[in-house]
Amino acid sequence: MTEPAWLVETRAAYDAVAEDYARLLPDVVEPPLDRALLAAYAEMVGPGRAVLEVGCGTGRVTAHLHRLGLDIGGVDLSPGMVAVARRTYPDLRFEVGSLTELSAPDRSLAGLVSWYSLIHLPPELLPEVFVGLHRVLVPGGHLLLAVKAGDRLDRREQAYGQPVGYDVYWLSPERLAGQLATAGFAVTATTVRAPAAGERQPQAFLLAQRPAD
Repeated sequence: MTEPAWLVETRAAYDAVAEDYARLLPDVVEPPLDRALLAAYAEMVGPGRAVLEVGCGTGRVTAHLHRLGLDIGGVDLSPGMVAVARRTYPDLRFEVGSLTELSAPDRSLAGLVSWYSLIHLPPELLPEVFVGLHRVLVPGGHLLLAVKAGDRLDRREQAYGQPVGYDVYWLSPERLAGQLATAGFAVTATTVRAPAAGERQPQAFLLAQRPAD
């Protein structure tokens, strides 16, 4: 089956920038509020419970959450990013995979994290993606999303010093919350912060939970 253009472009772009991304962002450099949300998420899930970061990139957030006590691995669309993650964090599990086709079994994960990976998907795909995320979480499992807040398409032709071509979508947290609810999630928190240094738009974070049976 022919892969959609957005997927081919996004994979190629992140393969191209993988080494430069790792050099420019060697570890978690998020602002204090973002790190506080990651810490709160780790506490809510609980130590030692199985978590997956979808769209893990070079694994820096995966590794940060592991240091916070989670039994976490990562999947990413880009083989180049996964190769860097495996090299940098050899004790963690990283696989090539897509948000749109998660291979995890039903009700197998206590947590899912999407840290700025939804922003590359055409927005019309998000309702179906949220159904897939709901499927793989155990009842009571927690989801954390980070996105660029807004309502526009940002076409990127250069990133991390490399010529690329891919799309970045700014997403409405209110619309995301409604889509999550339709997919069966209970949205427990929505946070929007102003742009930090080097950012061009507000950032939004959503916490949601698959309700207990």
